[in-house]
Amino acid sequence: MESATSISIPQTKEESYFDGGTFDSIMLKIGAALLTIATFGLCYPIAVVMLIKWDTQHTVIEGRRLQFTGTAAGLFGMWIKIWLLGIITIGIYYLFASKAIKKWKVKHTKFA
Repeated sequence: MESATSISIPQTKEESYFDGGTFDSIMLKIGAALLTIATFGLCYPIAVVMLIKWDTQHTVIEGRRLQFTGTAAGLFGMWIKIWLLGIITIGIYYLFASKAIKKWKVKHTKFA
């Protein structure tokens, strides 16, 4: 009788942590909101990318810092598609938009 093979996951002693400051986070969120409001939503993708980049730059997982490589231009194309499909489907597509944005975010996040 053969024994089942098991996959061993190496144990690391490195810690995972977030080293961003509360004040910096609040100021960045206020700035992103003001940018979005001042441009009537046109610069929303820029604001989102600013927030994601700050968040990933301050995140360390098992001793490895994260890096976000997405751009506002890439998100802008997706944002236009979401708006158009939302209008065509009378808002139903908006239910799926957050998943599409999450996939885009994960696709562009890597270890530095």
